[in-house]
Amino acid sequence: MITLYHCHNARSFRCLWALEALELPYQLNMMPFPPRVECPDYLRENPLGTIPLLLDGDTRMTESSGIVHYLVSRYGPDSSLALPTDHPEYGAWINWLYFGEATLTFPQTLVLRYTQLEPEERRLPRVAEDYTRWFLSRLKGVERALSDRDWLCARRFTAADISVAYALLLAQRLDLSQYFPPRVSAYWQRAQQEPAYLRAQRSQDRHQPSSAAVSPLM
Repeated sequence: MITLYHCHNARSFRCLWALEALELPYQLNMMPFPPRVECPDYLRENPLGTIPLLLDGDTRMTESSGIVHYLVSRYGPDSSLALPTDHPEYGAWINWLYFGEATLTFPQTLVLRYTQLEPEERRLPRVAEDYTRWFLSRLKGVERALSDRDWLCARRFTAADISVAYALLLAQRLDLSQYFPPRVSAYWQRAQQEPAYLRAQRSQDRHQPSSAAVSPLM
């Protein structure tokens, strides 16, 4: 069975959402954040101490967008989440799948670090401000892509939307959703009503240990 190590609403939520969308059986190991501090035994499983960690037989993966790509390619190539390689929007699908992490989530990690994670004396408001502007400027591409559609690719909900919408979840936790442009805001509202999103939220809440920190952290 697939095993996912996960912290509440962290990057690993992408993986949980994909597991639910594909209706795959899985074991969910919820941990407090940061696991490398709160769960030192976890370092035996993942020396980086980061999440996600997905185990599937001999396969071990730690990159959230890559895990979504793996799950869909291996277990759902004919599902509505995937696009075949000969689809006209296949390149766009791959691009959005990784855009959600590399372009939209990355700048937010710096906002998070320098506004919440670092001790007061090490916080850098200017850095947080600069990377907030970076994140919001990158949303212009999402806004433009949604000008004639509800979802990013093939006019249906796909794995690309899981990747990008997670970045919007993080932005909401950082109080940045108030700055979303109109179509991005409407897209985020739709994503929160997607059935597998709702199941994934219920799953993490159901498995949440009483001692685990509920956090938007990475």
